[in-house]
Amino acid sequence: MTIQKTMIYALTSVALATPIFAEYPERAIELTIPAGAGGGTDTSARKLAILLEEALGTSIAVLNVGGGGGSVGASQFMQAKPDGYSLFATWNSPLTTVPQVQNVAYSLDSFTPIASTSETAYTLCIKTDFPATDGAGFLAELEANPGKYTYGNDGIGGTMQLAAERIFQAKGIDAVPIPFGGAGETLQNFLGGHVDIYGGSISTVLPYVESGEAACPIVTSAADVAALPNASGLDALGMGDKETLLWRAILGPKDMDPAIVAKLADVIESSVNDPSYVEFLATKGEVPNIVKGDDLGARLQAEFDGLAEVSKSLGLSN
Repeated sequence: MTIQKTMIYALTSVALATPIFAEYPERAIELTIPAGAGGGTDTSARKLAILLEEALGTSIAVLNVGGGGGSVGASQFMQAKPDGYSLFATWNSPLTTVPQVQNVAYSLDSFTPIASTSETAYTLCIKTDFPATDGAGFLAELEANPGKYTYGNDGIGGTMQLAAERIFQAKGIDAVPIPFGGAGETLQNFLGGHVDIYGGSISTVLPYVESGEAACPIVTSAADVAALPNASGLDALGMGDKETLLWRAILGPKDMDPAIVAKLADVIESSVNDPSYVEFLATKGEVPNIVKGDDLGARLQAEFDGLAEVSKSLGLSN
């Protein structure tokens, strides 16, 4: 074999031995967010995208596709090519809650789980003149007065309603759900006295807790939440198994290359744990939470199944 042929053979062997994904990414990535600009998922994803751009060495273009509680964006995204250049930044509701009450074009199998990023509890809050001050007293007051109290939530069959009902059903509580267009609208109606209880994300109500206009006796996580030191987590109330969280994740289209998925999951993990991102999450009452690949898929399925039971019991299943 000539020297020239030997060199060609060696170079060809190296090329064949080098994984195709080694140069990934070679061009810009599009990140679809199934919500309008300015919301919690949007601001979290955009902040994370800046860190991912630096880590991956490429630009990330953000595309907001709102509507249908996230189902419009999810339905559009599932048609993307599974080449690693189309990613989906979502919260859990479009995947685990919305399909319970809406006919959607997708299922959990329509996506490739890559990594979750952060999580936070929902909370139930009251005015300071409510006849109870702690979590146990709050639930006891509701239990003793069936049908008396109204609670605002993010829509019929939304995650907040299902989260509240998981707790209420365990205690035999009959509270009246009042649906609104989101946490912001719920908050305004709560502050205006149109509902007795605020049900929604922590970050939305936190300024009013800090100012003394509201108090939050309970959170929907098993553990307590540092941002609301006076709120009881469900473990403290003997209902840790009724936990429902608001959490966020990055997914891809179905059938992505496992090597690309693994690389993205590692980069997402390091970016989420960057001190600047951890500090950013803390201002929103959120904490980092990394669950990767198949484990994330299992988490999605478990939550989907749990919420399906609640939805069915309320007569909300489609």
